[in-house]
Amino acid sequence: MMRARLTYIPIEVAEQFEDFIIKRDVQVLDAVRARTRDYSTLSLLKLLYQLKGNSMTFSELYSKSKIRMKKSFLNYLHFCVNYNFVQKQAVGSNMIYSITDKGRIMLNLFIQKSN
Repeated sequence: MMRARLTYIPIEVAEQFEDFIIKRDVQVLDAVRARTRDYSTLSLLKLLYQLKGNSMTFSELYSKSKIRMKKSFLNYLHFCVNYNFVQKQAVGSNMIYSITDKGRIMLNLFIQKSN
């Protein structure tokens, strides 16, 4: 049995993945605090959703994904890179992350049917 977990979800992501939310709590700036189900899948989706519009640096992606524990963020990011959902490219002194076609397919599998 999977335990429900409390996490912060960007508002736009929360609207897209309503099925993962058990109960919404307070809204803090551009995120909503919520009790969620299937935390790991939701964390992957939070990461992929941020990249669907444009590529980002590590810092931008970390900040916008709202995965608050850096070690967890790194684990999910490495998972996405290893499974080719996200690709990384060195540009100057920065690492730029972008979603791959495989990552878009993964993300689209979970986006609400009504959208």
